[in-house]
Amino acid sequence: MRHAFGLFLASLVAAIAIAGVWYLTASPHASHATTQAVAARPADPLPPAAGKLASKEAAKDDVQVTAALAGKPPAPPAPAPIPAQQKPACANPNALGVSRVVVIDTTGGPGFGFEQFKQFDFLTDKEVVLTFDDGPWPANTPAVLKALDDECTKAVFFPIGKHATYHPEILKQVVAAGHTVGSHTWSHANLNGKKMTEQMAIDELEKGFSAVKMALGGDPAPFFRFPQLQNNPAAVTYLGTRNVAMFSCDLDSFDFKAANAEQIINTVMTKLDKRGKGIILMHDFQKHTAEAMPTLLQRLKAGGYKIVLMKAKATLQTLPDYDAALVKDLKLPAVSSRPIGSVVQTVAQ
Repeated sequence: MRHAFGLFLASLVAAIAIAGVWYLTASPHASHATTQAVAARPADPLPPAAGKLASKEAAKDDVQVTAALAGKPPAPPAPAPIPAQQKPACANPNALGVSRVVVIDTTGGPGFGFEQFKQFDFLTDKEVVLTFDDGPWPANTPAVLKALDDECTKAVFFPIGKHATYHPEILKQVVAAGHTVGSHTWSHANLNGKKMTEQMAIDELEKGFSAVKMALGGDPAPFFRFPQLQNNPAAVTYLGTRNVAMFSCDLDSFDFKAANAEQIINTVMTKLDKRGKGIILMHDFQKHTAEAMPTLLQRLKAGGYKIVLMKAKATLQTLPDYDAALVKDLKLPAVSSRPIGSVVQTVAQ
C-alpha cells in the first residue's frame, strides 16, 4: 500500500513539473525571448490576458528581440533631426551693428556723395555710410577690420590696385568679413592731371579693377572713387558706359592730415553732428585712422547714428585684355589667380 502511494506522489510531482514547463514555453503570455530574458529581466507582472493590451512600444521591442533571435541585426533607431544652422549672433550686445543694407543698381553709373554728386539723397537722418580708401595695407587695414568686427558693423572699401597686388591676403580678409570692395584706380593717379590723356585714364580705371579681381580671386563691386576726388569728365562718361557707380563723399575726415587719432574723431563728429547724416571718407592706409576707429565707432553709437551698408546689385566684369596685361606686366604665372587652397594644402599639422 505504501509502495502504491509513493508511486502516486511521484507521478503527481512529475505531472506538475510538466505543466509548469508547458506554461512557460507555450503560454501566450510568455515572451518570445524567454530563454534569454528569464535571467536578464524580471517576470512580466501583468496576467496573460493583458498581453492583448500591450503598447505599440512593447510590440516594437518584441520585433527587435525576434529579429535578434533569428540572427538578423535589429533595425537602427531613427536618426535625430539635425538642427538648422543659425547665423552666429554678434558677440557684443551693445554693438553699433548695421541698421540697413541697400542694394545699388549701377546701370548708367550713378553718383553718390554730395561733395560732387547731387543725384541720390537716399540716407535718412542719423544714417551713415563708412568708406575707406587707399588700402589694403599691413597693420592698419587689419586694425580697421578688427574695430569694425568688434562693433559688428560694415563698410565700403576702395583699394588701390597696386596695393591689392602687394597684399592680396589682406584684401581677401576685407571681403571675408562681409564688406563691399570696389576700386580706387591702379596707382592713385590724379585723373585730372595735365599729362593725363583719356586713354591713360581708362587704363588707370581698368587696370585697377583687374588688380582687385586678381587679389580677390573674384569680381569686385562696380563701385569707384576718384583719387583726390578729381572726377575727370571723360572718365565719368566712360564709367557710365561700364555701369560703375561713382563715389564722392558727404564729409571728409581729412585723416591723412591729422596729427593723431583724437583729431580724426573730433573732425568727423563735428561735421556729422552739423550735417546729421552722410557718407564718410576715411583711409585704412593711415595709422591714425586705425587707432581712431574703436572710439569713433563708440561715439557714433552714443550719438544715435546708424550704419548703412551699400552693396551692388551685380559684380563688375573686368576686361580680359587688362587681366592678361596685368599678369604680363607683373611677370606672374598664368595660374597666379588660383585660390591658395587649390595650390597649397595642409596634410599634417
